[in-house]
Amino acid sequence: MVKTSKPSKQRKRLFQAPDHIRYKHFAAPLSPELRKTYGTRSLPVRRGDTVRIMRGDRKGFEGKVSSVDRKKFRIYIEGLTREKVDGTTVFVPVHPSKVMITKLNLDDKWRRKILERRKKAKEAEAAEAVEKVEEKAPEVMKVEEKPVEEKAVAVAEVPPTALVAEEEKPKKKRKAARKTVKEAAEEEAKPKKEAKAKARRRKSSEEQKVG
Repeated sequence: MVKTSKPSKQRKRLFQAPDHIRYKHFAAPLSPELRKTYGTRSLPVRRGDTVRIMRGDRKGFEGKVSSVDRKKFRIYIEGLTREKVDGTTVFVPVHPSKVMITKLNLDDKWRRKILERRKKAKEAEAAEAVEKVEEKAPEVMKVEEKPVEEKAVAVAEVPPTALVAEEEKPKKKRKAARKTVKEAAEEEAKPKKEAKAKARRRKSSEEQKVG
């Protein structure tokens, strides 16, 4: 069947579904204890199963399934009833997705075979996963560590005066470089200062003449 995202088509397929597809829509999750024993997460709800309501106003209610309505996609639980206006009591319909199966009805041999098949399939998958992990695990190669031969390095004896001289050399160069930079800046500034002084002298001489 081709998948569709149109809501109207989805509803049409749901309400016009045949019985073998409607049966799958009644699937409900199993309790953690049943998951461990049977190796499956969910099964379709049947009459005789014990279920617990997980959502809604009657959350926490537990009882045996009395009947299943495949036409309306609802199940009815023993003890879950309400009173009508005229005083009669009727069962409250519950959607199978709102319950969790706590006890399975295994009177049907076909249902037992389904559980056995699923359990074997899950065990086979787990075994395959373990084999794949073992195959992927890299083999650690053992490398023999060879002792490193220490070679004697001949070091020439250097007098302490020479070491001190080598350490002081870069410092002297830096100082000399700094002085040259300062001197260059002063030399560049000298002609500007002289020009300003000459301009001041001219102005003062002109003012004296005018006065």
